Amino acid sequence: MSDELSWFKSSYSDSSGGACVEVATSPHTIHVRDSKFGVEGPRFAVDVDAWSDFLAYAAR
Repeated sequence: MSDELSWFKSSYSDSSGGACVEVATSPHTIHVRDSKFGVEGPRFAVDVDAWSDFLAYAAR
């Protein structure tokens, strides 16, 4: 995955600057990583439609 993605911190993450969930979007994909592992750490990508379905399910 490209490091050219614009990563942002999840609004649910700790505001004290510690480890947090970071998200980046591209036209058809949502990218997720854990900041405590740095830019070279593991991350995963999910199709936008699948992510939307997951959020709708989690909100119930």
